Amino acid sequence: MEEKKTESATKNVKKVNLLDHIAIKHLLDESVSDIVTSRGYKEDVRLSNVKFLLGGIIIVVALVAQFYNKKCGICLLLDFGKYVVLTAVMQLILYIKEKNAILFTYPLEGSFTSTGLVVSSKLPRFSDQYTLTIDSADPQSISAGKSVQFTKSVTQWLTKDGVLVEGLFWKDVEALVKEYTEAGEPKKKR
Repeated sequence: MEEKKTESATKNVKKVNLLDHIAIKHLLDESVSDIVTSRGYKEDVRLSNVKFLLGGIIIVVALVAQFYNKKCGICLLLDFGKYVVLTAVMQLILYIKEKNAILFTYPLEGSFTSTGLVVSSKLPRFSDQYTLTIDSADPQSISAGKSVQFTKSVTQWLTKDGVLVEGLFWKDVEALVKEYTEAGEPKKKR
């Protein structure tokens, strides 16, 4: 019985290769998404759906250009032009709207705010400093909250074996979400 408890506890452990900076960022980003959605925020996947649709159209255009009767050089040139334009639009969406975002959310149900959250993160190469930022999905909205962020070393949340100490990480991220929600609430007069 004791062996089963130990075995199930090791299955839930989130472990990462400490030499792989991309894997570390991915692990932390996935945990951030879990934490924010556990607080009642629902993920907004509209931008992801637009990217999938645009990516599908790009693939169809590329396939048509590849397998179309090549006797018409102008048609091939037009297909190539469509491919370039659609790819540029996709990159523009990624650059302008998505940036470093790992999660877009809808507003909390029953909340007075009309905007969701944009959660973004950075972990520069050759650095241990993880920056997590929470901002409003619509910064121009009157109900938009003030952007909050923290920058901390990943060594505060990862052991020397690469195991994520989830309790500490959850505490830090939940404190940041709480700071954002409290900063957006109007102050009560006494």
